[in-house]
Amino acid sequence: MKNTKARMCPKCGKMVSHDQDQCPWCGQKHPGNPLLPANLVARMGRPGEIIRILIWVNAILYLASLLINPAETKWTMNPFTALSPDTRSLLMLGATGTFPVYQMGNWWTLITAGFLHGSLLHILFNMAALYHVGQLAERAFGPFRMLLIYLLTSVAGFALSLVGGVYLTIGASAAVCGLIGALLYYGKRRGGFHGKAVYQHTQGWIIGLVIIGFLMPSINNWGHGGGLVAGILAAFVLGYSEIRPETPGLRMTVLVIALAVLALLVWVAFTALIYRGSIGRLI
Repeated sequence: MKNTKARMCPKCGKMVSHDQDQCPWCGQKHPGNPLLPANLVARMGRPGEIIRILIWVNAILYLASLLINPAETKWTMNPFTALSPDTRSLLMLGATGTFPVYQMGNWWTLITAGFLHGSLLHILFNMAALYHVGQLAERAFGPFRMLLIYLLTSVAGFALSLVGGVYLTIGASAAVCGLIGALLYYGKRRGGFHGKAVYQHTQGWIIGLVIIGFLMPSINNWGHGGGLVAGILAAFVLGYSEIRPETPGLRMTVLVIALAVLALLVWVAFTALIYRGSIGRLI
């Protein structure tokens, strides 16, 4: 008997038969196999999909940071420290800074630290910013170029933090600042009514970041500044959708990079959760 089990097409989101070779709605090849690289690319290319994935990854790792050593989680009414994981948990999950990199030799933390957060307010603020800024960046640069800028500028921000001597740091704000920097370049370079609006909007965010950086001593201004400058440079090199549309080669390259980052995060989280019962004092 012919298999008529239906699946959602990764490109257009409509239901198609499991054994169909081509989606009758959008023409996607082999839509019934969700693990094919082309189908992964198609699914990630849907509006807002990459932003949703990033938010989920950040949320899962935040939950993991609370579960590694729940006895040390801060249960307080102070909104700035409520549900804060302990430092040892964050170190095991890949917090970065001069201590993890220079003294522990964990250079890979320059990648993982951007997916960790120090409190409930910290992650809520960063994810809200990512949701808003990410949508604008996705429309300007395309979803895969936006993701590449996000990942590269996060690493750049934390790398500059080492130059600034930041002892320990985490958070998605370096990557969000990278997207803001990219949008600043986009608005200035594009011009016109839309470009001017984006440019002025991003200028407002930058002013807000500067004010917050001066008011709150715990803010990693090195990471913010590094991400912002790296975002401008990345946008200059990569271009934006109106002058340089995303190519299949770019999408596949970014997919490979994203899967490698995800594999690193899974490995770090799995290792930390497995050995959470035998955590020695790290600092």
